Amino acid sequence: MPVDPAVSGASAPSPLARPVRYAIFDLDGVLLDTEPIYTDASNAIAARYGKKHDWSIKGNMIGRPAIDAARYFVQALDLPLSADEYLAERAAYLDVHLGNAGEIPGAEAFTRDLRGRGIPLAVATSTGAVLFELKVRRHRPWFSIFSAIVCGDDARVLRGKPAPDIFLVAARDMGADPADCLVFEDSPYGVEAALAAGMQVIALPDPHMDRARYAGALRIARGFDECRSWDLGL
Repeated sequence: MPVDPAVSGASAPSPLARPVRYAIFDLDGVLLDTEPIYTDASNAIAARYGKKHDWSIKGNMIGRPAIDAARYFVQALDLPLSADEYLAERAAYLDVHLGNAGEIPGAEAFTRDLRGRGIPLAVATSTGAVLFELKVRRHRPWFSIFSAIVCGDDARVLRGKPAPDIFLVAARDMGADPADCLVFEDSPYGVEAALAAGMQVIALPDPHMDRARYAGALRIARGFDECRSWDLGL
């Protein structure tokens, strides 16, 4: 009878085609629990115009550059706003709440464990640098373990996800071959971007997301506890 790794303490078979040498993490919904804050902000704006913002909309926004997601939101809900007006209105809410975002359960322990094993780490987020600083202000000791941080408004990132640019920049900043990088992503666009960069990907989607949209990922995880049970070839 097969042994359950969670019971035996043994590692589950590796989901990877190649051992991990470097790890790159998305920020929102992967390291920090910011997505509910974005959802609340967009819900309030949509409700003001008698519209409903649900996962049929949000699922096509996460992981995209802010302006791209904003254009989609305004068009999908047929709002009498420009994308820039939506972002400005949303920013007032985000400025108050994003600084209080907590970690995704298990994220800090998992990343510190990888770093302790000698794996260089990077963050590759569509978030701009100003909002990034707001989000991580409570977590600076943790984020100091990342060798590279690349934000969506970095001048070297010419195209946002699902283009591979941000992951290629993160790999270059770590001195890594993209083929040696393992990416952790929660959005289909992020998974697509990492694959386009020639990297391996583990998906950590929100439970509301359609798992079929993550077909390119090597494995879909329910959380970092599940990732810790896998043999990542370290």
